[in-house]
This record gives sequence, C-alpha cells and structure tokens, in this order.
Amino acid sequence: MTTDPLPAARPADGAAGAAGAADRADGPARDRADARAADGVDGRAAESAADCSVGRADSPASDRGDARAAADLAAGEDAARVADRALVGAARHGVGAVAALVGCAVVSAATALAEPALLGHTLDLLLARDASAPAWTAVCAALIIADVLLDAVAARLTGTVGARSTAWLRRRALDRLLAAAPHHAARFPPGDLAARLTAHTTEAGTVPATAAGGVVALLPPIGGVIALLIIDLWTALAFLAGLPLLLALLRAFARDSAASVTRYQQLQLGIARRLAEALGGARTIAAAGTADRERARILRTLPELSAAGRSMWRVYGGTVARSTALLPLLLYAVIAVAGFRLASGALGVGDLVAGARYAALAAGLGAATGALAGVVRGRTAARRTAELLALPELAQGTARLPGPGTGPGPDAGPAIGTLDLDDVTVVRDGVHVLSGVTLHLPGGTRAVVVGGSGSGKSTLAAVAGRLTAPDRGRVRLDGVTLEELGAAELRREVTYAFAGPALFGDTVGSAIAFGVCPPPGPEAVVAAARAARADSFIRRLPEGYGTPLAEAPLSGGEAQRIGLARAFCRPGRLLILDDATSSLDTVTAREVDRALAAEVRPGTRITVAHRVSSAARADVVVWLERGLVRAVGPHRDLWQDPHYRAVFAAGPTTEPAEAAGPAKAAEGVR
Repeated sequence: MTTDPLPAARPADGAAGAAGAADRADGPARDRADARAADGVDGRAAESAADCSVGRADSPASDRGDARAAADLAAGEDAARVADRALVGAARHGVGAVAALVGCAVVSAATALAEPALLGHTLDLLLARDASAPAWTAVCAALIIADVLLDAVAARLTGTVGARSTAWLRRRALDRLLAAAPHHAARFPPGDLAARLTAHTTEAGTVPATAAGGVVALLPPIGGVIALLIIDLWTALAFLAGLPLLLALLRAFARDSAASVTRYQQLQLGIARRLAEALGGARTIAAAGTADRERARILRTLPELSAAGRSMWRVYGGTVARSTALLPLLLYAVIAVAGFRLASGALGVGDLVAGARYAALAAGLGAATGALAGVVRGRTAARRTAELLALPELAQGTARLPGPGTGPGPDAGPAIGTLDLDDVTVVRDGVHVLSGVTLHLPGGTRAVVVGGSGSGKSTLAAVAGRLTAPDRGRVRLDGVTLEELGAAELRREVTYAFAGPALFGDTVGSAIAFGVCPPPGPEAVVAAARAARADSFIRRLPEGYGTPLAEAPLSGGEAQRIGLARAFCRPGRLLILDDATSSLDTVTAREVDRALAAEVRPGTRITVAHRVSSAARADVVVWLERGLVRAVGPHRDLWQDPHYRAVFAAGPTTEPAEAAGPAKAAEGVR
C-alpha cells in the first residue's frame, strides 16, 4: 500500500451547480458535476466516431452552461467569425441551387429593367399609330409573363436553398456536439440544445438564399437610377437628393435590429432551458407541490421577452414606416420634375412613363429592409449555432492496439488490457479535479475506484476510456496512447456501463445490441443478458426480447442491468463500470460480479463503486481523495486505515466478514 500526502482542501468541481440541478432533476444526483458530464453524455464523442457507444444527457446542466460556452468562444475564436464561415459553408454546400437562384433573380431583374423602356417605347408607337405597335405590345405581355414565372421559380429555389442550408448547418452542429468531450457538450442544457439545433439553425439556414436574393434585388434599383440618368439628368437628381436619407435609415435599422434580435434569442434560450429542466423533474415537482413556483421560475423572464419582442418589431415597424413615407415622396418628386420637363418639351410621353417606372424601381431600394432584417436575424441565430461549431473536438488518431502476448517467457507481450496513467491532471473551471494521477493496472486486473463525493472517481473513469482528455499527462492502453488510437479501435476495445444508462433501439433486444460493430446475433444478446442477470425479467415481458422499449415497464435496477448487458455484449480489453450497479440489490450485484469474472471475455475491469463488498472482491482498490490518489492496494490492507473505512460510512462493528477475507494481490500494481 502506498500513501500520498494531501494538500490543502480544494473545492469539489461544480458542487454548487450540481446541487442546484439536483433540486430540479428527477433522479439521483451524481457525486459531482463532472460525473454528470461523464455519465450523462455517455460517450457521445465515441458514438460520433465509430457508432459503437451510447449517450444521453441524464440530468439538466446548470444555468451557467451558456455563459461558460460563451467564455470559451471569447477565449478562442470569435462567434461572428465562426458563424460567417459556417454560413459560407452552407452556401457552398448548396452552390448549385444558389447559382440557379441567383440566375433566376438576375434574369428577373433584367426583365424588370427592360419593362419600363419597352412600355414607354410601345406607348409612343401606339400614340403614333405605328404598324409595329401590336408586335411590341405582345413583346411587353411576354416580358411581364416571364417576370411572373421567374419570380415563382425563384421562390421555389429560395425554399430549396433554405432547407439544404438548414440541414447542413444542423448536421455540422450535431456532429461537432457528438465529437466533443462529454464535459464540453454537457455545458449546454437539453432545452438550450433543442433551440439551437431547431429554431436557430432554421433561421440561420435562410441567410444564403436571403443574402443572394437581397444582393440581386439591388440590381433593379441601381439599374433604375442609371436609367433615370440616361433618360434625363434633372429627373435623376430629384431622386438622388433623397437617397442619403434612405441609406441612413437602412444603416440605423441594421444596427438597432441586431441588438434587439440578439436579446430576444437569448431570452428564448433561457426559457427553453428552464422548461426542459422542469420536464425532466416533473415527478419531483409534483411530489414537492412546487408546480406554481416552477411555473414562475420558468416564466420569470417572460416580461423581458415581451419587451425585447416589442423592441424588435418597433425597430422594424419604425423603419418600414419611415421608408414607406420617404419613398413615395421621392417618387412624387421625380414625377413632378418629369412633368415640368415634359411641359418644356425636353421629354416625351413615353419618357415620362418610363421615368416614372424607373423611379419606382429605384425606390425599391427601401425593399432591402426586409432582406436586411432576414440576414440580421439569420446571422444572430448563426452565432448561437456557432457556439456548438466552436466546441473543441476530442482528437483521435489512426493507430491500432498490438495483439496479445504469444506465450510465457521474456519475449511474450504483456496481458491485454494493461492500462497506464502517467501524471494525469484534469482541470475543470480552474479546479484540479485530478492532480498528477499515476497508475499502472496490468492486463486482467479487477480494480475498484472509491472515494468521497467530489474525489474525482467519475473523471478518472472518463479519462481511462477517453471520454475526456487529460489537460496534462498521458493515458496508455497496452502501450498505445489513447489519443493516437483510431476511434473505431478505441470503442471496440473500451466499453462503458453507467449508473443511468440511456437505452436506444426499438426493442429490448436491440437496446442490448445497440452500438455493437458488427451487430451480434440473438445468442450473444441472450448470453449478455444472462451475465447481467437480466434474462429472467426480460422473458417475463409481453414479447420478451422483442418487447418495444416504450412498452417495457423497467425499474431503475432493470434498466441498469440492460445497460450492463449492452456492455457485456461486446467486452473489450478494458471494461469500465461507472457506478453501474448502484441500483442493484447486494445479491444481484454479487451475482453480476461473479458472472463478469466467469462468463464475460477476460480483460481489465475498472469499477467505480460505493459498496464495501465490491471493494472486497477486487484485486486492487484505487482510493481517491480530492483529486489525488490517496492509496492503491488490496482492500484488506486499506481497511486498516480508519479514513478508508469512513469512505464507506462503516464503523468497526459493521465491517462485513468478507471485507477481512482474502483478496487477490495485484502484482505489479502501483
């Protein structure tokens, strides 16, 4: 047994946040905030890389999640820059549809610019009773019909571009979320994530089409001004005199609209986050009789949301009202000047009609308000999505693990599953959750990790299987650093079971087989269920292994046994049970432990446990305290230390007989 001196006490990671969430969540609180990240997210990085693990957020994150993500962005890449790059990527993804949309819009703008000149020319021919007037009238009619059809095609393409861009952004954000370390992903509460991946990506997905359409929509106003200059300089100057006012109006709108939209979306996220928390803890709220208080908590920012919404529409409505008043004045000024020029003989009737139409097109610059508003809303929503895109990805390499030793003797390799942690340190929010942990577990070792609340047990379990990366130090499996391993190889050889497993699949049988590459046969599923002592209650279900999950009334212990069966179905070199038997009774837990030793593929086993019986049956116990390894050794040796006994809240008179029984020494364990 080795003992390390402990430094001054440090606060447990996220204790306050975990306590706040536990009061609202329906289910047992984890022993620390980072445990929620490792257990709740359940290996989402691995699932994205190899489709060989499972994951779900089992408890709501604290309200600090959004602020922490924003702080990460401030320390790294700027949210606006990430959002703009994502929008450019979305546009490139649907470049064909965007090009078709731009082409239709350009042709439509060209027809709109040609119409006034053709109408004016046709009017002059009709007044002069020219023989070609009917033909020109037909040309004008065809041009108007083409303009209408082009607008319809552009509207269809706008929807197509928006749908493709939204799907691309949503897929990118979801992929990055699943590829991130669980503790990073867990910073976003479920309600927050739902809003970012649905409403906000939909809003952001409209930007490529809106921006493309808005840019092309500037062609008719610009062309109208040029046409006015060609027709008559004084008429054009009458319009240009009011143009600075219109541009100032649009600039003020863009500035004020961005601020109000940002505030509105932030408040929306807050309400969605609190609602998701309350839904997750519905039974607890009902049992406590605090429904009214929760309702008030969820809706406490509703007045602010209403004020932000009114402010947003007040900005938009004020801009539209002012532009609606300004544009007719410009048009009337153009017509008045053109009328004087007509009276003086400088313009003809056709020129007057064409000038009035071109002035109307030039006044369409004010219609850019709608497109500008759409781009502002979309870019603001994209910044919210960009916080997911900026999540750091859990890096993986391409290396493979070596094969097992070929036999006895000095030339044989080590037993498969040898795990080494070299000076591993993990920091969360400035707090050292693990500090300089060095550990060697030979292949085949059955290790149990114990410690008080906040000691770093679940963090150690997460680091050992690379559900999170250490901030310093290395973790090696059979001599290969986990960071260098290929994702598929890692998830094939490292298996997890958690306290609150998320069950995926249509049936109970598919839930056990979930994540296995390749899928196992029915015999392997049944064998894994028997090892987890789940076969008997599964067969009592209405359709046995074919019972739909939604119709299977599972207790906490039964769900935990199915989660164990899922892990047993593909045991690799390293199997990590993070409090995975906490809901089982003592007899069942002991049976599962025996089955694990006799019926499941041999390998290294790490169990995070709180029961003294689990520690007594292990080859070696790793005792953590405040992020440090307090001691490593057989349970019977550690039991002599009163502080170790206090971890299990057991007094001298309650020591079980098996605690003092023989325990297999773990030769080579440091």
